[in-house]
Amino acid sequence: MAKRRRNSSVVESRTKATKKVKISSTPNASIEEGASGSYSNSAIAMMPPGQSVPASKQEQALAIKIARAMLSGPRHITKDATVAEMHADGRLIILRPGTNHWICFPGDENQIGNPPMCADPMGLQWIMDLKAKKPQPTNMAPGLIYMLCGATQHSNTDPFDTTSTPIPIGPHWMIIWPFDAKNAGLPNTVRDAGAWVMFDGTPYAYLHICGTPWSGNVYNEMNPGNQIPIWTMVYGLQS
Repeated sequence: MAKRRRNSSVVESRTKATKKVKISSTPNASIEEGASGSYSNSAIAMMPPGQSVPASKQEQALAIKIARAMLSGPRHITKDATVAEMHADGRLIILRPGTNHWICFPGDENQIGNPPMCADPMGLQWIMDLKAKKPQPTNMAPGLIYMLCGATQHSNTDPFDTTSTPIPIGPHWMIIWPFDAKNAGLPNTVRDAGAWVMFDGTPYAYLHICGTPWSGNVYNEMNPGNQIPIWTMVYGLQS
């Protein structure tokens, strides 16, 4: 996967303000799991248990933003990721430097289309292109974006829509590549489970997958006789 060169002219740092702010993951939580999926400041922006509350209001606000960002993706990724905020013009304000190639954003529940999220380099390129309203994204390889806190957005069909009635969307993750719903045999309508192609038929089409990659039980290959397959079905109302 191609690597993007970070442009120092669009990245600003607040590392001095973050030196005393350390956020750890919630004790006893699975490192693979992300957030609970309740997309609200009160639900996901709580300080982790055992973490001392920063003294100043500025540090408290910063710590909450970092906590929100870290809940947007898998913990083994977000714990080492860069945390940043993105201005409308695409500039990144670094809230906490990271050691891997992921960047996580705290988002703002009061803004439609600004959820907590975590992106790899190609996913970030796609986001930047969308923010800049480029005719088509410029990521040259598939990208990944996690939104495990859920999201809201204006449209499932128009990536540039900023006026339609908001659509609530549950926890999900995204494979950023121009999927075609018909050719792939996939739906292109909003769902509460499974997957669909969002922005189908546009250059910004991508595969939207509901839930987290770790839903369900793990098959024990070392002791296969200890598990049995259980097939289930769900009934719905007659239309």
